[in-house]
Amino acid sequence: MSILLNKPLEPNFKKLVKYLEKVNSSGWYTNFGPLHEELTRRLEEYLNVENLLLVSNGTLAIQVACKVLKVNSAITTPFSFVATTSALLWQGIDTAFSDIDPDNLNLSAPSLSKTLCKDSSYDGVIATHVFGNPCDVNELETATKKYQKKLIYDAAHCFGVDFGEKSILKFGDASTLSFHATKVFHTVEGGAIIFKRKSDYEKAKELINFGIQSDGSLGEPGINAKLNEYQCAVGLTLLDEIDDVIKRRASLFEQYRDELREYVSLPIWHTEASINGAYMPILIENKLEQQKVIEILKANNVQSRRYFNPSLDTAYSELANFGSEISRHVADCILCLPLHSYMNENEVSYVSKLVRSAL
Repeated sequence: MSILLNKPLEPNFKKLVKYLEKVNSSGWYTNFGPLHEELTRRLEEYLNVENLLLVSNGTLAIQVACKVLKVNSAITTPFSFVATTSALLWQGIDTAFSDIDPDNLNLSAPSLSKTLCKDSSYDGVIATHVFGNPCDVNELETATKKYQKKLIYDAAHCFGVDFGEKSILKFGDASTLSFHATKVFHTVEGGAIIFKRKSDYEKAKELINFGIQSDGSLGEPGINAKLNEYQCAVGLTLLDEIDDVIKRRASLFEQYRDELREYVSLPIWHTEASINGAYMPILIENKLEQQKVIEILKANNVQSRRYFNPSLDTAYSELANFGSEISRHVADCILCLPLHSYMNENEVSYVSKLVRSAL
């Protein structure tokens, strides 16, 4: 038996072909076509958001959001996938790190407040909802409002997550999503930006189409970041089953935590947040024990991965750093176990048993 770390959702082929036939019949393959507009509408309805703009990937989502919100310098988390930081650096954004919370593994609001108190010159804050676990959004909003900073959330792990009575995507000036094939919901490659303000959405829609304005004239120089019709067809096909997918992943996530909580440390999930089962992170502080777990899993054909290692401040040591001690510690301890909607309860029990035996 081989258990994969992740297995992308496979679109129902018959449904997908019907959507693709529509594309071929219309001859409209990209540039805000009918399927693009249908997917936009359905995602806004499903996620309970407004001002959702589809883009060609999650990296460009961050870059376009920063461009629209005039973020030329930013404080971000050192504990995230490399794209969060590299997207900023690629765009020439002056980037600095502030430390994370040891419990939820997200950008720490107290650390951020201290950072902004020391240096308030940065335009904005880019915070990641790590593993689909929401940041302390109210505290981060208080800190950024006090210093009049833009707040962008990298919500790549948070598809379908609610916070209290509303979508987590409604917080901040903008939230970005990744629709990469490895995510809970995907369009093979793709992403989206959810803007707080309609005017920002309209500006971004021009920028992802080379800066062409609604009347056809050229405005601010833009880029090509549109999502094409074939990828939208994949998204529409998968959206039909996404409720069952999230329910399945969340159930397996809870089972893992029940079977392992006495043996490993687990991130503390926000009590107001729903769970989408995007990842299954555990923390093992003893390096020898961690390595033993990895080796036993590998010997039994079970994949695992040290998301996110290394702490990004060590990879980008030339950047300003207002503290990353907790991030470095967590990055040394972290390990993600297999979790995807094609797994079953017996497989979760099997992986959990291997982890327990190693410890």
